[in-house]
Amino acid sequence: MKKLLTLIALCGALTAGAQTPTAADTASGYRFTDLKVLRTTPVKGQSRSGTCWCYSTMTFLESEILKAGGPEMHLSEMWIVRHSFMDKAEKYIRMHGTINFAEGGASRDVTEGIKAHGIVPFEVYPGFNYGTPKADFHELSLVLKSYLDAVLKANEQSNKALSTAWKRGFNALLDAYFGPMPERFTYEGKEYTPETFAASLPIELDNYIDITSFTHHPFYEPFIIEVPDNWMWGQAYNLPLDEMMQVIDHALDEGYTVSWGTDVSEKGFSRTKGIGIVPEADLESMSGTEAEKWGKLTDREKEAALYKFDKPGKELTITQELRQTAFDNFETTDDHGMVIVGTAKDQAGNSYYKVQNSWNTVPPYDGFWYFSRPFVAYKTTSIMVNKQALPKDIRKKLGL
Repeated sequence: MKKLLTLIALCGALTAGAQTPTAADTASGYRFTDLKVLRTTPVKGQSRSGTCWCYSTMTFLESEILKAGGPEMHLSEMWIVRHSFMDKAEKYIRMHGTINFAEGGASRDVTEGIKAHGIVPFEVYPGFNYGTPKADFHELSLVLKSYLDAVLKANEQSNKALSTAWKRGFNALLDAYFGPMPERFTYEGKEYTPETFAASLPIELDNYIDITSFTHHPFYEPFIIEVPDNWMWGQAYNLPLDEMMQVIDHALDEGYTVSWGTDVSEKGFSRTKGIGIVPEADLESMSGTEAEKWGKLTDREKEAALYKFDKPGKELTITQELRQTAFDNFETTDDHGMVIVGTAKDQAGNSYYKVQNSWNTVPPYDGFWYFSRPFVAYKTTSIMVNKQALPKDIRKKLGL
């Protein structure tokens, strides 16, 4: 899962009115008016690591701590990533190397990881023990997978039981790259274990649930999302598309951020513009001459015109069927995780979600991004929310 705008620590929500656009306004690029922005912790940088799933979910949980009246804190992403590698390795060996072993993951990996292994502040365990001040997995991932594949190959060739040393050897590699894990530590004058520190946080990990929307499983029931990074086989509740969107809107209205799994390998996603859209040719608004010219364009020319990102325009109407087809055809993949932190409008009055990324405080919006409502409806693989943020009728349908 992957990066988005600098959330200044705003106490509560900011509201602002959208202006009625003029013709000149709509022709001058995208300009956004934030309608509501929830308080969260500063933008982080996952750097050269495929650990957006952890950075986004940690930011989500940090915002939950703030909402619960707790202090601003930075929880250690690498504490969970390191434990996740070990948990993933055990499953990879148990499954004879037939499941995914990579840097990717999902929100559930974080909440379940904290339940199983506790958590520590970033200051206690930065996890960069290989000569760089930020995450850099270009060597680490290859080394870890090569080790596991060697263990499997040795077992296959010898037809003998696995040695009693392979886990110790793998853990030694993790120690070398991430650093040894503390059993006890002192934070703000108080001594903790990772478990007691997790218990001290003003959040309840059992409150967090995953939600998705696909038709190849029954609605209102949980199922395992069939994507490679779901190595944990975590389940998500399945809702119709309109109700999944209701959950996002209701959560934001009630002051809850949303951990968002999505696909940014899209033509409508622009790193330089800081936006995600699903443009569609607005044939109805074209004059006869314009429509005639459009019809004579090649597919490449039409695509170039649609994805200029020069001004707001018409976007595709997203249906349940369209979502499903994109997922079934691998056009929608689980390649990035971010946090939905608010709402906004562009100068033409179109609705967007304001999203915090983990790609550092980059331009044009200091690490935040704007994704249109159609983009979120189309390309969401799953979301994680506090179940207290669900509308009452949907919560009832899910039996929560």
